[in-house]
Amino acid sequence: MRPDAFDDDEFLLLPEVVLLPGGPVRGWAAVVSHGEFAMVGEADAVAAAHPGLRPVHLDRHLLMPGFVDAHHHLTQTFGKALAFGEPSEIFRRIWVPLEQQLTEESAHVAAKLAAFESLRGGFTTVAEAGTRAPVDLASVAQGVDEAGLRCVLGAVCEDPESAERHLNRWDSPLLHPSLAIPTPGHVPDDVLRELAQLCRDSAAVLQIHVNEHLASVERSLEQHGLRPLEHLDEIGALGPQTLGAHATLLTPGEIRLLAETGAAISYNPVASAWKGNAVAPATLLSALGVRFGIGTDGTRGDGFRLVDAAEFAQRIASGLATGDSSCGGGWTWLQRAISGDAVGLDRIGRIETGCLADFLLVDLDVPELRPSWDLPWELVRLANRDQITAVFVGGRLRLWRGWPVDWDGRELLERGEELAREVVAAAPLHRVHPRSTEVRA
Repeated sequence: MRPDAFDDDEFLLLPEVVLLPGGPVRGWAAVVSHGEFAMVGEADAVAAAHPGLRPVHLDRHLLMPGFVDAHHHLTQTFGKALAFGEPSEIFRRIWVPLEQQLTEESAHVAAKLAAFESLRGGFTTVAEAGTRAPVDLASVAQGVDEAGLRCVLGAVCEDPESAERHLNRWDSPLLHPSLAIPTPGHVPDDVLRELAQLCRDSAAVLQIHVNEHLASVERSLEQHGLRPLEHLDEIGALGPQTLGAHATLLTPGEIRLLAETGAAISYNPVASAWKGNAVAPATLLSALGVRFGIGTDGTRGDGFRLVDAAEFAQRIASGLATGDSSCGGGWTWLQRAISGDAVGLDRIGRIETGCLADFLLVDLDVPELRPSWDLPWELVRLANRDQITAVFVGGRLRLWRGWPVDWDGRELLERGEELAREVVAAAPLHRVHPRSTEVRA
């Protein structure tokens, strides 16, 4: 198998295993045509229906949907490690000061660098939660588009007019506009209600951080007498268009509100471990039918490590105390990590006829997965980013063995490092703890 086997707009894939919505199967094939799956089915039938296509044999490889990052901050990639070991609400002391120093070029490079990392980790879609950088969002859009990553592109809009312009601005098939509000208190209630209605009418997603930290919950109680999710519901802004980020601190009543309104949550387990006050009750959300995806919060762009963290966090937070040794059975976290439901995209996350061809080719011929007894569990706990042979978005090969096929990844790394040092040096960052080498000394 060589990367030039995928140069055409249409090709026939014959993998050893295909990950279907019902689980992994053997003896199946898929035809990719002009950005989508034109036919998926048993290999003999698919090959017979397309005699003019030369089959690409993918021995010892898994064909699976790409991961979907339900919560990302693409313009924060220059300073990830600066937040390590820091307490909650680091956006005040690290992220906002850093993003405020970005220029059009540095925002573009930061977003492209984040997109590169995401693709390397098997993500084919990310939901960008809105930047605070004082730049035109076109610089961010250009970065992800050039990298070849699908993006639910959130814009922080504080009035309906600018929100409408954003929702109607983009024409790339990889860009799906969304509105983003940092927290419920960022705009007046009447504006937030209008933005939510605009998203409902436009079938767009309203991204908003909710119930993430104790401080944010207490601020809401002081200002409104209600917790953040309760406040959103009270003003009529909670509904199927809502994608709430984190939601680690939920009361039973708020979980009921999520189930009743159809709102979605981004469960971000790595963020909880690195800087959070709690872990979202994702196992309970799943049992009650609450919609949710899994997000990185820009921590690390690695899909397999994300699903491992998703299962592990639930096991520690609730499974140990209740004797739940299965904690979602592995498949729960894999399925949520590839689904586009929470981010408002219904044609991704499945290897099915008519779906967009966003997928991975994963090498199964590795010590971690041979012998194989239960592939979904093994993908959650044992698989690695370095097993991803190829990443496809919109039917096009974007990365081959971790590197882009149609642009210079090394050049981006060099320029990214130069700009990152300039941005961090200029930003008035405030770290509570010293760096790890200083702590050791």
